Amino acid sequence: MIFRTEKDLLGSVKVPIDKYWGAQTERSRNNFKIGLEGTMPIEIIHSFAILKKAAAHTNFEFEILSKKKRDLISFVCDEIIEGKLDDQFPLVIWQTGSGTHSNMNVNEVISNRSHVLMGGILGKGTSSIHPNDDVNKSQSSNDTYSTAMHIASYKKLIKKTIPSIKKLRDSLKKKSNSFKKIVKIGRTHLMDAVPITLGQEFSGYVSQIDHGLNSIKKTLEHLSELPIGGTAVGTGLNSPKGYDSKIIEYIRQYTGLPFKIANNKFEALAAHDAIVESHSSLKQIAVSLIKISNDIRFLSSGPRSGIGEIFIPENEPGSSIMPGKINPTQCEALIMVCTQVIGHDMAISIAGSSGNYELNVYKPLMAYNFLQSAQLLSDACLCFSDLCVKGITPNYKRIKELLDKSLMLVTALSPSIGYEKSAKIAKDAYENNTTLKEEAVRLGYLTVEEFDKLVQPEKMVK
Repeated sequence: MIFRTEKDLLGSVKVPIDKYWGAQTERSRNNFKIGLEGTMPIEIIHSFAILKKAAAHTNFEFEILSKKKRDLISFVCDEIIEGKLDDQFPLVIWQTGSGTHSNMNVNEVISNRSHVLMGGILGKGTSSIHPNDDVNKSQSSNDTYSTAMHIASYKKLIKKTIPSIKKLRDSLKKKSNSFKKIVKIGRTHLMDAVPITLGQEFSGYVSQIDHGLNSIKKTLEHLSELPIGGTAVGTGLNSPKGYDSKIIEYIRQYTGLPFKIANNKFEALAAHDAIVESHSSLKQIAVSLIKISNDIRFLSSGPRSGIGEIFIPENEPGSSIMPGKINPTQCEALIMVCTQVIGHDMAISIAGSSGNYELNVYKPLMAYNFLQSAQLLSDACLCFSDLCVKGITPNYKRIKELLDKSLMLVTALSPSIGYEKSAKIAKDAYENNTTLKEEAVRLGYLTVEEFDKLVQPEKMVK
């Protein structure tokens, strides 16, 4: 590999000659060879580019950056946003907790790319765009990384996670409507209970997701607050008066999203409660989806030795040793995703609680976990909707068999003959392996006609 020499305050650094990054990026690349998770989420990098472009235009308006520099920075930022320079951001998540290295990675790439666009050669001469004095003007890594983290998280929720969860919700709603007249046995404590319709059962799943979606949407207000303009500690040192209001206008323009200035920049830099709050809603969705997934795989269990009240799609063979076995793989995958999200929530909670004084230094961890949770839930909800829920069909024969055999239909008799006599009927039917009707008549509590009038499962579900 051929290298060029770049310099920073610590001295000279050899950088691959074909890369746009500079000395600080290269130092971080060599000092933090940690983990296999890969590089900083590209959503963070693209959000940085939105921010840097907005900063360039804002600095120009305040007459502290020339038009030529504004246009160069803006052009390179557009290249980054379009994904043309994705391979120029090699840094891992496990770096400085402020994200300074990734901020400088972006600054250096913009600087050196501008140098080449102006006819320069990497490693020769000095770029007319300085990474700190021009690209980072009126900014600190502390407010830029925090801002990029909020932009990336908000965009991911709006454009990916919420639509995917809503699609799953709509699939479940469609099934709930189509199953509304199918009466089946309910279960509490994993034991037989009184009847319910399959549609009512599925309506509970729809409601869980509705509440989860509402919870996520409520957190967007806090998440939309950006600390840009706070610079190092929230005071706005080295940024012109009114800078924050102007840069927010550009960010809103470039994203089409309702971002606003943080109500308190000290809070927005020292803590990341907005990320904690919003991810907690993702955890809520994860908890709900585990419950829903387990219900569906248990209801479809069998095919001959389980509950088997519903059929789910047969997507692939399930065993390398047992021929013909089919497993509820989409349920299992969704549960694993949700378990991971719950783990991410614990990491984010600890990171969020560990800010000290004027800065939280766990930003990359929080951003990585948040974005992965949002992406995983999005992907898993789409898979679960398309490859499981849409193909669920009732097993009418099995539903009727289990309903007719249930001893808890005896509950309908209590208002007429009392709890004690009803319990006696159920107990004797279980011990004698007979039906409720047979025991009610044998014990002399009811005639056949009286029993049939009282025990009508379709009337017990209203």
